[in-house]
Amino acid sequence: MDITRRGFLKSAGAAVAAGGLGAGLDIHEAQAAPTRLAGTTRTTTICPYCSVGCSIIVHSKDGKVVYTEGDPDGPINQGSLCSKGTSIFQLTHNNPDRLKKPLYRAPKSTKWEEKSWDWIIKRIAKNIKRSRDESFTVTNAKGQTVNRTEGIASVGSAAMDNEECYAYQKFLRSLGLVYIEHQARI
Repeated sequence: MDITRRGFLKSAGAAVAAGGLGAGLDIHEAQAAPTRLAGTTRTTTICPYCSVGCSIIVHSKDGKVVYTEGDPDGPINQGSLCSKGTSIFQLTHNNPDRLKKPLYRAPKSTKWEEKSWDWIIKRIAKNIKRSRDESFTVTNAKGQTVNRTEGIASVGSAAMDNEECYAYQKFLRSLGLVYIEHQARI
């Protein structure tokens, strides 16, 4: 039997087409295996981080978020998300890996300790007050009133939304901070 490559491809294509039609299969009716999203409610929202306004789809079941993903119908991000938007599921309360208690590591220590919120807040306030008092400048070298501290700097968290960042910056400016940066810009 003398068969060419062209003849082989024609025969193979015809066999595949005839087999698909003969079996009566409709590719569009194929059933996928059940996924973790089966039975979830799909809600669209906007990423809270950097004010670009990327669309996110939140899948929830029984009042708990089970999965988040970029919305392919979103006009800004068309389904893609940055690393912060992709990790938004980590902020949900039902995430088993989410920290729920404050941890403190003492200077020169190698281990973290659980502390109460009251203890942590008092510790932070004490350190801020000490640093501010030690580095506060009322006037500069020219005698101009500046009321600033250059002994404290802040790099804002990517886990803060725009409203939290605004309130946080107002707080920092009221302390006299000059060096204020945010992770969304870095």
